[in-house]
Amino acid sequence: MTITKKQNGTSLEIALEGRLDTMTAPELEKELTAGLDAAETLTLDFENLAYISSAGLRVLLSAHKLMSRKGGMKIVNVNEIVKEVFDVTGFADILTIA
Repeated sequence: MTITKKQNGTSLEIALEGRLDTMTAPELEKELTAGLDAAETLTLDFENLAYISSAGLRVLLSAHKLMSRKGGMKIVNVNEIVKEVFDVTGFADILTIA
């Protein structure tokens, strides 16, 4: 998985490419841990994310909980495969998906 981070003031944007699964979720978690202290808002761009597993969902839930106490978190450019995972797991009702 490739992670691209852009910090613009207190806004953090992270774009993911590849698969967010058991092997790559710790990498995203590490990037989020390093970047969320200074961020008031978080945007996750999933345009090139091909797959997400339960390990990836756990990382998203943790980030969502932290960012809900700040300015918020949104996920953009979600493809049909990832959207279906969000719908089936109920994450579509929890997360802000644009």
